[in-house]
Amino acid sequence: MLFSSGVKEVDRRDRGRKKVVLVEIPTYENILPLASGYIQACAQADDAVRATHTFEIASYPVTDDRYKLLEDLAGKHADIYTFSCYIWNMKLVRFLLKELRERQPHAHYLLGGPQVMNHASTYLADAPENVYVCNGEGEVTSLELFRQLNSQAPDLRQVPGLSFWSGGEPVTTEPAPRINNLMDIPSPFLTGVFDGYEYSLGIIETNRGCPFRCTFCYWGAATNSKVVKYEEERIRDELTWISNNRFSGLFIADANWGQSPRDVQMTEHLVERSQETGSPLVVYMAAAKNRPERMAQITEIFVRGGLMVTQPISLQTLNSGALDLIERANIREETYTELQRTLREKAISSYVELIWPLPGETFETFKDGLTKLCQSYADTVIVYPQLLLHNTPMFQQREINGLVTEDVPSDVSEAEVVVATKWVSKEECREGYWLYNAMHVVYNMRGLFLLSGYLDSAGILSYGDLFAGVARYFQRRKDSEVLQLFTKSLANLTNYDVLLSGKIGHMILSTHREEFDQILVDYVTAQDWWSDPMARQAFEMDLLARPYIYRESVRVPDYEFAEITVHGLGDAETFIVEVSAELAALLTEREMLDADVLDADAQGDPVSGRVTLRVNHHARQKMRYMPQRSLEHNANYCHGTVLRFREILPFVEVHSPQPVETSAAD
Repeated sequence: MLFSSGVKEVDRRDRGRKKVVLVEIPTYENILPLASGYIQACAQADDAVRATHTFEIASYPVTDDRYKLLEDLAGKHADIYTFSCYIWNMKLVRFLLKELRERQPHAHYLLGGPQVMNHASTYLADAPENVYVCNGEGEVTSLELFRQLNSQAPDLRQVPGLSFWSGGEPVTTEPAPRINNLMDIPSPFLTGVFDGYEYSLGIIETNRGCPFRCTFCYWGAATNSKVVKYEEERIRDELTWISNNRFSGLFIADANWGQSPRDVQMTEHLVERSQETGSPLVVYMAAAKNRPERMAQITEIFVRGGLMVTQPISLQTLNSGALDLIERANIREETYTELQRTLREKAISSYVELIWPLPGETFETFKDGLTKLCQSYADTVIVYPQLLLHNTPMFQQREINGLVTEDVPSDVSEAEVVVATKWVSKEECREGYWLYNAMHVVYNMRGLFLLSGYLDSAGILSYGDLFAGVARYFQRRKDSEVLQLFTKSLANLTNYDVLLSGKIGHMILSTHREEFDQILVDYVTAQDWWSDPMARQAFEMDLLARPYIYRESVRVPDYEFAEITVHGLGDAETFIVEVSAELAALLTEREMLDADVLDADAQGDPVSGRVTLRVNHHARQKMRYMPQRSLEHNANYCHGTVLRFREILPFVEVHSPQPVETSAAD
C-alpha cells in the first residue's frame, strides 16, 4: 500500500520546479521512511533547493505487486528518483530502475544505502550516465547532487561521495566528510516532513555510530567506531511528536540503546508519553553490548510500562576463537549471562541471538554453545544464518575465512548466505542447521524441555548430544509436514526468513500438534535411556506442559500415560494431573513450579508420595487462531510469540492443599 504526500493540491504553485520522489521499500507495510525524511529535511533547509524543487516520499512494502508499484512510480513523472537500497529489496529496486529508465530516460536516479555504497561497479555495470550511487551518509551527497543537477552547467565531480559514469568512464568522487554534528540535520519530525502521511511503525535514531567493529556488521565499520549524538531536547521533542501522532510501534535505530546514561531518562520519557496518549504500544531496540545493569533497568521500565515484553540478547557465539576473528572479544560473555539472569529473576522474557556459521566456529563448538545456553536456562535461543553483507569487514575477508556463499532464490532480495567456511564444510554447515532445528523444537518450543534438562543434569546425555540425536532422527523421517518444512527451508535457503520460527511454532504448537506428539513418542521410546523411570515421567509432563501458541482448549494427548495420572480438565485450558514427589521436585528445579509449596505438608513433614497439580495453559497474551488467515499472517504473530515465550508458558501449581498419596491402584 502506498503512502505519499498530497502534492497534487499544489500543482499550480509547483510548476517549473524539479520533482524529487524519495522511494523506500521496507520489509513491512506502514514503516516510517526515516532515511528519506532526513534527505528531504536537509534539502528543504537549503533556500535555493527549496525554491526550485518539490519533494514526495513514496513508501511501499516489499511484498507489494511490482508492476503496480512500477506504474505508480512511473505515473509520478519525477525529475529525480532516489532509492534506499538494502539486502531485502535490492533485486526489486533493480527491476524498477531498469523499467523506469526505459520509460523515463531523461530522469535521474540516485541509489543509496548499505547494499550499493562502494559497489558502483556492480550496480552501474551498464554504464548509465543518469544513475548514481551514494557512497556514505545520504544527506550531504543528495543535497549537493540536487544543486548540481539544477545548475546550468552541472559538474557532478563536485558532489562528494558519488559514483557515476561520465564520457564512458566510471568516476568516484572524494568521500563526503562524516556528519559529526547531527544537529546540522533538521528534524523531519519537527519540520513537517512527515505531516500528512500515515505510518504505524515509527523509527528514531538518537545517535549514529557504534563503538564496536564486529566484522559481520555494517554499523561499526561504516562509522569508524565513533558515536555522535543528537541533543537531548530534540530527542524528547521527537519522541513526543511520535507519541502524539499515534504510532502503534517504535523502533529505536541506535546500535546500542542503553550505552548512554541519558537513555534511561529517554526511556522514562517515552513510557510517560505512552501512558498519557496511548502511543506507542510497543518498542523495539538493539541493546547496549556492555551495560547489563543499565539494560536490565531500561528493559524493566519498558516492561512495567507495557511497551516491551521481551529483551534480545545478541550473543552471536560462545566460542572465544570465533569472537576474536569477528572482533567481538571486547564484548564480555558474562555481560550477557548477567543480563539474562537478571531478566529471568524479574520474570521478564528474553531471547539469545546467535549466528551460524561464523568464522572460527566448528560444529562441535556450536553444539557446545547451545548446551551451555540451555544449562544457563536461556528462555529462547534464536540462530540466524550468516549473511554476507556488503560494506562489512567480513565481506573483504571472504577469501581469508574461506567463505562459500549461495544466493537465496528470490526476485526481491539479494541475500547471500554463507554455506561453508574454512572451519565447516557445506555438509557440516547443513548439520549445524539441523542441530538448531532440533534444539528449536526440543528446547525453545518445549517439546522435550523437562526431559532434556533431566538427561543433561543427571549426566545421562548432554543437551547438545540430545539435539544431535534428534536432528539425525528428523532427517530420516519423511512422513511429517513439520519436518518437511525444515527440509525445504534448507534446500531453498529460506531458513534465513525470520518468520520460519513462527511457521514452526504455528504447526507444532497448534495445527500439527498431534502429529508432532507422535514424532516425539516414536523417538523417545526407541532410546536406551527410556528405561529410566524419571525420563519417562519427564516426557509425559512435557506432553502436557508444551504451550499452546493460540488461545484454544487443551487436548489430552493420544498417549497411554503410565507415570502420570491425568485426572482430566479443570477447565478448557487446564489439565489436572497427579505426579510423583520426585517429578514435582524436578519441576521446581526447572523453575516450572514454586519450590515453597513442596517444602512441607500441613504437618510440617517433607512432601512424599504423589502430588496433584494444575497445568494451566491460560495466558492473556494469546490471540485466538484464525484459520481463514494465511500461514504468513499467522506466522508473523507466532514469531513474535516465540520471542516472548515466557509469556505463554503454562502455570504449574499445586491443585490440592494435601498431596495425594500413592494407592495400590497406581
